[in-house]
Amino acid sequence: MSAEHLCNFLRDSRGFAHKRDISDIVTALGAALPGGSAALAQAVPVGDDCAAIPDGQGGYLLLAIEGLVEDFITRMPWFAGYCSVMVNVSDIYAMGGRPTAVVNALWSQGMDPAGAMLQGMARASQTYGVPIVGGHSNNRSERPQLAVAILGQAKALLTSFNAYPGDKLVMAMDLRGAFEEPFPYWNASTTAPAARLRGDLELLPRLAEDRLCDAGKDISMAGAVGTAMMLLECSQVGAIIDVDAIPRPDGVPLQRWLTAFPSYGFVLSVRPQHLGEVLTRFAVRDIACGVVGEVTARRQVHLRHGGNQALLWDFAEQAFIGEAIDEAYGVPA
Repeated sequence: MSAEHLCNFLRDSRGFAHKRDISDIVTALGAALPGGSAALAQAVPVGDDCAAIPDGQGGYLLLAIEGLVEDFITRMPWFAGYCSVMVNVSDIYAMGGRPTAVVNALWSQGMDPAGAMLQGMARASQTYGVPIVGGHSNNRSERPQLAVAILGQAKALLTSFNAYPGDKLVMAMDLRGAFEEPFPYWNASTTAPAARLRGDLELLPRLAEDRLCDAGKDISMAGAVGTAMMLLECSQVGAIIDVDAIPRPDGVPLQRWLTAFPSYGFVLSVRPQHLGEVLTRFAVRDIACGVVGEVTARRQVHLRHGGNQALLWDFAEQAFIGEAIDEAYGVPA
């Protein structure tokens, strides 16, 4: 597949479509607020993995929520419950924080599939050491639904708004897993030792607190490239991304990996002087990590693949996750 065909494939992917829906939500929110989109500017603007609320002591309270798609809940209720906690935990660590507790809201027709969802949530709660402290339930719903919210704390932040031209774009992923067929979920969590999982996640707040990195996101349903685009757009920059350099499990086709949702995957924007130390810290814990590109001042994303290069996205021509984000910073969308 050529670089141009790969760009077309990603633009048409389900993950890209879901993230582009954010634009409608953010734009509507900005329009509803007094002062318009400019009112979205805050400690960490809308568009990041968590809300970050200054705690008055030099740190931040972190707050996030995740909802699960219905077909996932219906076909794999236990794993959906597990993931509902896992992805929230990842959001907190992606912001340089540590999770405190979660709450859930679930709808089901009786205890099927509510029971399996709760079992999965309980297992993830124990694995990651994050208690479930409350929630909301409705066992008389026609269709199953699940959302989980999380609270955390951070001493120093990783955000989507701190990538700068000249930074190295780094991706770190745990390749010690397998796909949960037929879904795009790469599971490197449920069979791994809990202590190792927690130690691997602890790398993120340590990087923030040691001032080795201040920009990052966890890889979401947008995939590795789509998540990088979200980070770049929020930081008002672009990048050249070498997709062949993205850490990938043996035997997994490139197209499938670029649309995968890994249980442990992060995109970081790292100053060159800190690059060696950042790579070393992941390598020590056997996390696959590598430089996949460089951040540029021009607000475009180009993909390199197989010796060729093609334009994937031009933020000046079209917003990816939100025109309101650009407007809040005075950047034409």
